[in-house]
Amino acid sequence: MQEFTAWCGMQINVKKKCLLVIDNDKKRRRQEPTPLLTTNGDILRAMNFDDACRYLGYWATGNGDMRATNEVVRQKIIAARDLIQCHPLTREPATELFTGKGMGVFHFSPALLAWSESKLNDVKRLCVQAYKNAWHLPQSTASALYHPKNTRR
Repeated sequence: MQEFTAWCGMQINVKKKCLLVIDNDKKRRRQEPTPLLTTNGDILRAMNFDDACRYLGYWATGNGDMRATNEVVRQKIIAARDLIQCHPLTREPATELFTGKGMGVFHFSPALLAWSESKLNDVKRLCVQAYKNAWHLPQSTASALYHPKNTRR
């Protein structure tokens, strides 16, 4: 690793980096110790077997379990929703801000991992709340149009 960093001129901050062993064989992962990887005398911290980390934009464990992506996406949507709560913007920039920050993280995840109907409904609920924030509407505003039946005959 030192040769690579010297070649490309890149500095590695070992406090921000970790070693992720990618291996779907759980038995082997539990039996064999994680190799020690050092750079410039500093040891890189190794990820625990079940800890998720971000890799190429998605959250997963070393065995390829990407379920953590669902929760990370949900938390980022909540953060984007809360960001535009009581905002001074007009509705268009507020909506664009939420769409960029909140929905940008959700965009590709359904193609790579399964989302249950309940999790998708939760995302929908959070988005409705965010759009109400963007439009300065109270949260008690109906989320769907209601058309009463015509009782006249």
